[in-house]
Amino acid sequence: MRRFIKEIYPYIVIIILVFLIKKFLVAPVRVIGPSMKDTLLNGDIMILNKINYRINPIRRFDIVVIKYEKDLIIKRIIGLPGDKVEHKDNKLYINDVYYEEHFLSTGTTTTPFTTKSISGFDVIPENCYLVLGDNREESKDSRIIGLINKKDIEGRASIIVFPFNRIGNKQYK
Repeated sequence: MRRFIKEIYPYIVIIILVFLIKKFLVAPVRVIGPSMKDTLLNGDIMILNKINYRINPIRRFDIVVIKYEKDLIIKRIIGLPGDKVEHKDNKLYINDVYYEEHFLSTGTTTTPFTTKSISGFDVIPENCYLVLGDNREESKDSRIIGLINKKDIEGRASIIVFPFNRIGNKQYK
């Protein structure tokens, strides 16, 4: 019996380490649906960095994984706490400054909205974020689900690891 335990001990340690790494540091995440097209494609597998936002602040235009109801969804951070966001004439304005959205596909249109029309607030409240998909016509994002609380952001996803022909950092298109 001792010999058996001695033989399986390394495997048990490995299983525990893998579990802890996946739970607290990094984990694979699969892109489901077309909401981030063309930056991310349905079926892409990415690495979710769970530790990044414990050390660094959430930045505008980061791609994040969000816990929404019982699902994980992938979106792009557009508005930060304290921001006033407006989309009009197919252009993004944050705090009345125009931002070009290089990550959008050519010809993408965004229905006009404001922070107030989405949340009822003039500016994004503390610990809340406005998120959008890159494929605005097919994205269930803050325009539908409202602002996202910081506690629901699982982490940052930037590196595609599968399929192999798409390996690399896709944070910014």
